Amino acid sequence: MRLIVTIPAYNEENSLGSVIGEIPNKIEGIDEILILVIDDGSTDRTADIAIQAGANRILTHKHNMGLAKTFRDGLNCALEMGADIIVNTDADFQYNGTQIPKLVAPILEGRADIVLGDRQINQLDHMPRGNVWGNKIATQVIRWTTRLPIKDAQTGFRAFSREAALRMNLTGDYTYTQETIIQAANKNLRIEQIPVEFRRREGKSRLISSIFRYARSAGVTVFRSFSAYHPFIIW
Repeated sequence: MRLIVTIPAYNEENSLGSVIGEIPNKIEGIDEILILVIDDGSTDRTADIAIQAGANRILTHKHNMGLAKTFRDGLNCALEMGADIIVNTDADFQYNGTQIPKLVAPILEGRADIVLGDRQINQLDHMPRGNVWGNKIATQVIRWTTRLPIKDAQTGFRAFSREAALRMNLTGDYTYTQETIIQAANKNLRIEQIPVEFRRREGKSRLISSIFRYARSAGVTVFRSFSAYHPFIIW
């Protein structure tokens, strides 16, 4: 049983080493744990830090392609590396890597195809209010489009079985978080959610520089994904 942890990274030299260092070396039910860093055109020492910290493979974009493309390339590369389970986490050290065993347990036990790490937004005191409300609205939209009781549609800490990853056909240009859930719902993949720790970020987000731009771009992705499965409802 091979677990591959994918880490999309863009100019995260200050935190990436801590992220990699926190990933468990052993997990019950897993025979091998590999770390794949997808360097999205970083201009700092992100790639060097990844190697020094013990990453098993670095996939490099010559130019910054954005999170959606980086996640998609990471998923495909992990499948090529023979992953049975894929865990995606962020390179900014906001997610607690020691909780990866909790994240993969439902897949190992055969209960889930995809596991989402619920950041428990309502309990956070360090997320900007605009981001909190943006997350709540986006999650409510996903709840409506999928008819699933999703708690945190934007979480980047999530696990996929090999079968679930193979069935993802992602086309979004900006973010992957909502699109994967919509596809999972329409392909009858089993989704489980577990509470996870979400730390305060040091510095500004490199993904969400503007909550309004994020909302607009994510909205387009959700609309396209939903209309692909329910064209008559849209039109």
